[in-house]
Amino acid sequence: MGGMSPRTTSPCPCGRALGYAECCGRLHSGKGAAASPEELMRSRYAAFAVEDEAYLLRTWHPRTRPTRIGFEAGGSMRWVGLEILDSSEGSAFHSTGTVTFRARYVEGGRPGALHERSRFERLDGAWVYVDGDVYE
Repeated sequence: MGGMSPRTTSPCPCGRALGYAECCGRLHSGKGAAASPEELMRSRYAAFAVEDEAYLLRTWHPRTRPTRIGFEAGGSMRWVGLEILDSSEGSAFHSTGTVTFRARYVEGGRPGALHERSRFERLDGAWVYVDGDVYE
């Protein structure tokens, strides 16, 4: 994990009312797996917030996965909030799903947001991120 490792009792960066260890931390450590695309989306957002490159690469579909994430040492970007706007499919009966979200960040003291409709697929039974459409 990167330099922003939360304490196990810290609130989870994904915004749920649970501590990091019982929420996304258990997925990051491999003690659990995301049960839906939305849960995977939340855990990937939290992984960006704590700079957990290994988890992000592990949960990225091999056909679209980059070789590395490339977090900047001492970088000026901080993820500060996640809002799930919509989700479709992604139940136990689906092999694909989408999640539309807005993730807020602060970079160099300026606020910004990433608005994306992400696509997920099941790969060997586990949900993985495929790609997404970014909205302006």
